[in-house]
Amino acid sequence: MLVSHVLEDGTLHLRLLRELDVTSRAAAALEIEAIVSAYRPLRVLLEFPSSSPSAASFSALARARRMCASLGITLTVSGPGSVPLQAPGSAPRARTA
Repeated sequence: MLVSHVLEDGTLHLRLLRELDVTSRAAAALEIEAIVSAYRPLRVLLEFPSSSPSAASFSALARARRMCASLGITLTVSGPGSVPLQAPGSAPRARTA
């Protein structure tokens, strides 16, 4: 299992349990699709396990975004504890209070 989930007040909270790599991204994307298809929530919140997600994690996000868009489901993304996310290879940003 690569993704945990909880449905709360119409929002499906998904959490990647670890950073994805090239061998796990497809499996995680399929898990996300299966969970979203089963619940058909109003909104999806996807939480990454770190503030600097891997390229494979972003790839799974892109697939989830396309699926949610096709279903008319709002998708929001966050880092651990709502930390601003960093794209792979970008310089870290200072966190503001």
